Amino acid sequence: MTARAITSYAAFWPHYLREHARAETRALHYAGTTLTFVFAALALMAGGWWWLAVPLAGYGFAWPAHFAVERNRPATFTYPLWSLISDYRMFFLWISGRLGPHLARAGVAP
Repeated sequence: MTARAITSYAAFWPHYLREHARAETRALHYAGTTLTFVFAALALMAGGWWWLAVPLAGYGFAWPAHFAVERNRPATFTYPLWSLISDYRMFFLWISGRLGPHLARAGVAP
């Protein structure tokens, strides 16, 4: 049985949030996303191999969170661009204190 493909970002966003239902999963994503900014800044200042650390930091925290905490398959594997956009969207909504209503609309307890 094959799941129906998501064909719009508007439909993907609540799916993404449901795939990040556990606070521990989101916390690991926030740690990885924060490190992407640190490594991007280092890459801009120092150049070199620091650019390689950007995706390693982000995915290095996110993927284990899905496998070990959430026990699901990362959305990146099926929807890579929407997933990347959503990682940063979730991070900025969280850091600004505005993620709760999005989680509630998606059926996820904050």
